[in-house]
Amino acid sequence: MSKTVLVTGGARGIGRAIAAEFSSDHNVVITWNNSKPDALPGGAHAIRSDLTKAESCNKVIAEVIDLFGRLDVIVNNAGLVQSTPRDSFDAALHRAILDINLLAPADLLAAALPYLKPGAAIVNISSINAVLPPRDAAIYGASKAALNLWTRAMAKELGPQGIRVNAVAPGAINIAEEPRSSELTQVFVQDTALGRIGTPDDIACAVRFLASEQARFITGEVLTVSGGYRL
Repeated sequence: MSKTVLVTGGARGIGRAIAAEFSSDHNVVITWNNSKPDALPGGAHAIRSDLTKAESCNKVIAEVIDLFGRLDVIVNNAGLVQSTPRDSFDAALHRAILDINLLAPADLLAAALPYLKPGAAIVNISSINAVLPPRDAAIYGASKAALNLWTRAMAKELGPQGIRVNAVAPGAINIAEEPRSSELTQVFVQDTALGRIGTPDDIACAVRFLASEQARFITGEVLTVSGGYRL
């Protein structure tokens, strides 16, 4: 049965790969804010929205329901990665990181709950930096650690309604729009058991699994998809 899948931040990178993974047999809606999609996979619909703004999440959910009349899967992929050095404090930047990485998924869930039925699934895109603190980006890591806890809390609260909530924590991923240097890529490869850096498709496949019936008895989990980084 065709489902309706909402992927936030789906215009590029991991989000685009996730949208493409679902678009072959499901209705897909993506959100974007700063990165306008040049082409959408499989006829996906795009909604421009800053999910940190008041009422934005309600408007996105309303548009999804207007388009397809249902919502089955939410993939919270939109995020902000920024350096936050310990010797300076930029309050606006720190709040922006928390707003999009942690608070936007909570706001989106609140807006979507009236439409989510038993069997619905939420998959949050976390990071290995939730447990492996990133240098000079502690607030980003903290936001993902908080997202992991929120994932487990929502799994516990929504389980009685038949709604599953999980997360995928990517390791080092090379994104076509912002490729890492060959030197940095080699550093990650040397620390990864499988001997290669990850791709957006690696993450998309994991998300598809957690959203599928094959994962029907999995909830409250954070699945690390890193190729064995820093084992």
